[in-house]
Amino acid sequence: MFTSDGPTFRELTVQALSSVERGYDLLAPKFDRTPFRTPEPFVEAVGGALRGLGPFGDGLDVCCGTGAGTAMLRELCRDGVTGVDFSEGMLDAARRSLPRTGAGAGAPTVRWVREDVRRLGFDGEFDLAVSFGAFGHFLPSERPALFSGVHRALRPGGVFAFPVGAPPRVRSKPYWALLGFDAVMRVRNAVWRPPFVMYYRTFPLGPVREDLARAGFGVELLSLEEFGRREDGSPRWRLVVARRG
Repeated sequence: MFTSDGPTFRELTVQALSSVERGYDLLAPKFDRTPFRTPEPFVEAVGGALRGLGPFGDGLDVCCGTGAGTAMLRELCRDGVTGVDFSEGMLDAARRSLPRTGAGAGAPTVRWVREDVRRLGFDGEFDLAVSFGAFGHFLPSERPALFSGVHRALRPGGVFAFPVGAPPRVRSKPYWALLGFDAVMRVRNAVWRPPFVMYYRTFPLGPVREDLARAGFGVELLSLEEFGRREDGSPRWRLVVARRG
């Protein structure tokens, strides 16, 4: 939920009428006091699942925001960690929350890179890449470039991992809430410029797996049991583990 020291309604309105980049620049100073920040239980669950797949040398946080995933990578990677985002405001907030040099001896250093992740410029530099809560900002047509860039950024055998929730059932309130939100955003983007791309229903697991495979990844799914299972026995949340061959 929003806290009393989070963004005001007016600030959120201005953000929503801006471009994605400008909107996050404006929101960045108060972002960690909004419900948009990835909750720590998700970060911890993903970190626990990845710990058994290591060791890892260098890590990459794709769309790092204020650095929640970057902090996790610092615990998993022995060499260096890079956070990349196209919002300078979010990177500034990340720099303040996560110093470049860790407190412990031998802790990996962190660097922050401002870049559009649809055009990543890295080449075989990382062993592990993660991303949290950012994929709604990419249209389905943009996924191939995003996934190909991450694939290129990884070393052979490198892992790209991110959590994906089970879709809500059609008769549930969350289903209609997300459907309504996406509909409002489509209307907003049809009548207002610049667009603000943020949709909750454009990242279905089946097509995502197909796009990952076309980018050259082998894909497996791990259950995040911390979040329980649905009535049919399927996990509420999974970790997509895409490995570069």
